[in-house]
Amino acid sequence: MAAQNPSDHIPLTNLAFHILLALADEPRHGYAIIQDIEERTDGAMRLRSGTLYTAFQRLKQAGLIAEAGRRPAPDRDDQRRRYYEITRLGRQVARLESARLAAMLSTAREKNLAGQPEGSR
Repeated sequence: MAAQNPSDHIPLTNLAFHILLALADEPRHGYAIIQDIEERTDGAMRLRSGTLYTAFQRLKQAGLIAEAGRRPAPDRDDQRRRYYEITRLGRQVARLESARLAAMLSTAREKNLAGQPEGSR
């Protein structure tokens, strides 16, 4: 059974966090999630479908995502695609992870470690 305490899921892997970010606004199918992540990371993170679907299984088992109950309008849909959505627990976990990362970034800024690497200016 999935842990229901959001803090039990922290820290998230980069991939899990990116998937939750991709699903934060609307349900999406796998290829749309791959595209969203690649676009949001300026191509730094490129996923293969096998990697994505393995992560989906883990996130579903943890209760952070679920297959979406609703689908796009029939003229925008492909019945072969599976759509996923973030769950209430998944949203809580994503918020906790965001706060954790923000605190880390704050510390990095205090120590003058945030921003451009030296020599790249």
